[in-house]
Amino acid sequence: MQAQAFTEKLKVSMIKAVESERDLILRCQQGDKNAFGSLVQKYMKRAYFSALGFVGSHENALDLSQEAFVRAYRAIQRLDANRTFYTWYYAILRNLCLNFKRDKAKHARSFSEIGETRMQTIADQVADTSHGAELHELQSAVWNGINKLKENEKEIIILRDIQELSYNEIAATLDIPPGTVMSRLYNARRSLRAQLDKAFLNQKFDEL
Repeated sequence: MQAQAFTEKLKVSMIKAVESERDLILRCQQGDKNAFGSLVQKYMKRAYFSALGFVGSHENALDLSQEAFVRAYRAIQRLDANRTFYTWYYAILRNLCLNFKRDKAKHARSFSEIGETRMQTIADQVADTSHGAELHELQSAVWNGINKLKENEKEIIILRDIQELSYNEIAATLDIPPGTVMSRLYNARRSLRAQLDKAFLNQKFDEL
């Protein structure tokens, strides 16, 4: 009974959240800048980390995520109010980041800004930390490995393991089936594991 009550309460909460966002979108389309500010406040952190995952630079991630919000505001009339704002916004942000990367031969800092907690989460999923590697060393290896992944592999790792989006949320964001999300994430983690194994193997040879 308690589980059923909790499920019903969760459904009601989710419906209210969707209705609330729909209302904000409609208000934005009527010229309400405060409503758009509420959407920015809701998604700015997620947007920043998405951009950081693409470009690897704190300052560029801030600039690109902000520019994407500006473009989203200008194009808000084209958004279907029944869609999730972030799914639509993410397509704008993603294109900006990819264009930025194509225009830049060199990148700034890597992912060290993201913090130890999320880094450790990924490390736990792709590497056995019981082998005595120091935390800082492992974190550096993880991000070096992420930097070497293909763009779609890097993207899926960022969305799932850093932003902690559900499979369904990722599917909606990338416009792919949930099954594709799972297979792509599996392959991305396997690639990252291979990068880590290679890094630690090279280190062992260096120590000889």
